[in-house]
This record gives sequence, C-alpha cells and structure tokens, in this order.
Amino acid sequence: MNQIHHFLNGSIVEGRSERYAPVFNPATGEQSSQVALATADETREAVRLAHDSFPAWSKVSPLKRARILFKFKTLVEAHIDELAAMISREHGKVFSDAKGEVTRGLEVVEFACGIPHLQKGEHSMNVGTGVDSYSMMQPLGVCAGISPFNFPAMVPMWMFPIALACGNTFIMKPSEKDPSAPLRLAELLKEAGLPDGAFNVVNGDKESVDVLLTDERVQAVSFVGSTPIAEYIYATASAHGKRVQALGGAKNHMVIMPDADLDQAVDALMGAAYGSAGERCMAISVAVPVGEETAERLREKLIARLETLRVGPGLVDGPDNDMGPLVTKEHLEKVKGYIATGVEEGAELVVDGRDTTIEGASDGYFVGGSLFDHVKPGMRIHAEEIFGPVLAITRATSFDDAVAMINDHEFGNGTAIFTRDGDAARQFCEQIQVGMVGVNVPIPVPMAFHSFGGWKRSLFGPLHMHGPDGVRFNTRMKTITQRWPSGIREETNHFTMPTL
Repeated sequence: MNQIHHFLNGSIVEGRSERYAPVFNPATGEQSSQVALATADETREAVRLAHDSFPAWSKVSPLKRARILFKFKTLVEAHIDELAAMISREHGKVFSDAKGEVTRGLEVVEFACGIPHLQKGEHSMNVGTGVDSYSMMQPLGVCAGISPFNFPAMVPMWMFPIALACGNTFIMKPSEKDPSAPLRLAELLKEAGLPDGAFNVVNGDKESVDVLLTDERVQAVSFVGSTPIAEYIYATASAHGKRVQALGGAKNHMVIMPDADLDQAVDALMGAAYGSAGERCMAISVAVPVGEETAERLREKLIARLETLRVGPGLVDGPDNDMGPLVTKEHLEKVKGYIATGVEEGAELVVDGRDTTIEGASDGYFVGGSLFDHVKPGMRIHAEEIFGPVLAITRATSFDDAVAMINDHEFGNGTAIFTRDGDAARQFCEQIQVGMVGVNVPIPVPMAFHSFGGWKRSLFGPLHMHGPDGVRFNTRMKTITQRWPSGIREETNHFTMPTL
C-alpha cells in the first residue's frame, strides 16, 4: 500500500501517529493509498518550524520572494500533466478539468509575483508642517490553510502564494481524500528555492485542525469547505485571536430571461451544473427560467443535451469524458439520497442518473447527470448544497420573482443572469445579494487580481480570498508619522548603480 505522509522542514517526513485514512481511486472504487493523520504534537511541530522560520523569511526582500515564486510557477508549468493526473486519480475529475484547475491556481501565483508593487503601502508628504506620513504592510507570522477535496491544487494555491509573498510562513492542511497534489507542490516550492520550514504540509483530521485554530503562534487561518465547518473554524479561530477567512457553502442560481440566447444558456448550464460532477462551490445547481415558455424550451433542450453527456473515468486514452465520478462512495450515496428526497418532496425527476453504469468501471463512484423540474423554494434540494451533478429547474414568473428567490436564500456565493437586455442585467447586478455575479457568464470566478468570496452564509470573515483582499488579509498595516527637525546632509558622491 502506498503511504502518504507529511512535508516538514523541506522534506517528506513519515507520520508517527499510526492512524491512517484510506485514499481511493473514485473511477474504480479501489483503495490506492493511505495517508497518515498527524497527531496534535506533530501538528505543533509544524507550527514550531514555521514560527522559527518566520524571522529570516520575513526579512527577505519582496523582490527576492517574488523571484522564488516566479521559479515555482515555471516548475508547476513543467509538471502540470503530472499534477493533473494526480488530481484525476484521487479526486476523479477528468484530466482536462484537472489541468484547468492547476492553471487557475497558477494565476494566483502570477498575481503574487507582483508583491513588490502590491506591498508598497502609501505615502503622504507634508501632512503637517515638515511632517510626512507613510504606511508599511508587514507580514503577520505563521499562517495556515485548510483546503477541501474538490480543488486539491487550486484552492491551496489561492492561499499560500500570497501569504508567502507577503513574508509569512505557511502550514497547509489538505483534504485527506486527495492529498498528493499539495505534497508535490511543496516539493516544487523547495526546488524553487523556498527556505526549509517556510512551507509545511500536515495531513490530518480534526485533531490537526484544532491545533491550527488554537495555537497562539498561528496568526491567520484560511478555509474553504461546507458552511457548518466554516462556522466552526471561524468561531474557534476568532475566539483565539486569529484572522479568519472561512468560505462556506453555496446554492448558485442562474436566471434565464425570455430574451436570452437559449442555446448559449444551455451550453453554459451543462458545463456549470455537470462539470467536475457538480463538485464545485461555484457550480450552478438551480436554473431559474423566467416565464413558462422559457421554462418549457429550456427543459426540452436540457433533456436532449443530457442524453449526450459522456460520463466515465477521468483518465482515459483518447478524448476526455465530460464528467467523472464523485470523490467517495459515501458522497455518492449522499447525492443519491438527495435525488430520492427531491422525489419525495414532489419535484419532478425528469432525468435520473442514479442507475448509471460504466463499462469496465462498475465499482466506480458514478452517478449520471440528473435533472429536476418544478422545484420549489423550501424543498431540501433547493435549500441545501448537494455538491453533485443534480440541476434543479425552479420557475419564476417575472424578473422580480427571480431576484427575490435568490435574495431570500441563505447562501450568497455566486449567481448569473443570461439576457440580451442591458437594463435587466444592470438591475440584477445592483439588486442581487450575492458576492460574485455573472452576466452571460455561468461560473463568475474572479481572476486572480480580483478577490473571491460570497455573501451571507457563504463567507465568514470580512475579507475575500486572493486579489487585493488576499494581500490585506496576509499583512497588517503600520502607519508612521515622522518629522525631522534637523539633520546632517551627506555630501559624498556615489557613482555605482544601486543594487540589492
């Protein structure tokens, strides 16, 4: 059995706990590895290493830190196929989607490479007579990240590149379901020149997480996952004086107006609802057609497209499938349970993916694309995040009805509207109570130089992830007001080019 351990002080370190979690290949249902689960003491050792490394790393110039990240970016690009294959084997998503995940993570690395500019601070001359004022954006210390199973490379790369670029040290706690990619990223960081101890990976469960949330040496915690866990992490870490950004659940709606290009909208819905088997916090899981005619036409087109959806393993010879398996058997049963619940609640199950079988992969965790119609607000399949390839059609009588439906939902992560009407789009963007909005864009994930985050119970903490908020989250501001009543002017001439 392949053993997956930790990355501490620049090298892979064998776990000492004798506790392991199984890692499966979702396409076959076979256990491929087992990952060591760290004890509290092992986690505290990672915190100590990061804490001891902080003074030296924080004094490295921003330009030198950026050059290490530039080298890291080059190495990730060179190993992108290797990383994508790791993700496909442990998560199940198709190879092209896994490769796209790494690419989106690299965009944050590219943003972090601009840290000499991003960390400049501000300066004002003569705020008073002979008095100047300026700010310094200084690193916090030890930062920690707790990432979910659905993006084992991208979400960590939303967290650690900016933290490291700002001069912090970092501890990564990946999902135990697919831990290999973060460990490989740690090795590439070392190869890029990051000092030992500045970045550590601890595989574990709640025992490890609780250390990161409570140890006084950890200054900030980033988390992406479900809302109940996000609430726990935010409450616990905040109570121990830490900065927290905890991204929780989602139930993302896409409004289709009567004037929309319906073929374009259906193309967008297919990818947004069923891509990565729906295991995305930005997946569109509710289609909201406005008007009965729009709803009937949308339903007809979705049924036809679902008949051609290619479901199968993520790693295949030849063209990719459209959708791979779910991540675990337990999650497969959970998604099937939601489909059964929708039927019990009275929604119309138009396409049932529960009996999907894949030739040569009968033990894989596959469920086909499923479609409900006549879903009503208040039903569990409308209220709760299913995190699977299940799309619900919830019909709206008007634009105002659609907006109210979305604004009344407890989650406010992402949403979209498809329309040719600029006025409707403008009103939607202004009125909707959601953090990320797409106009004729189904998955409005911001680029790395903007910030990612939702509203309401989709985000706990005041700052979003990556982009400008990411820099603010990973630094603390210090403002200096200074006056020099007198001074000595040096007359010595210097003719050499100043360098580092």
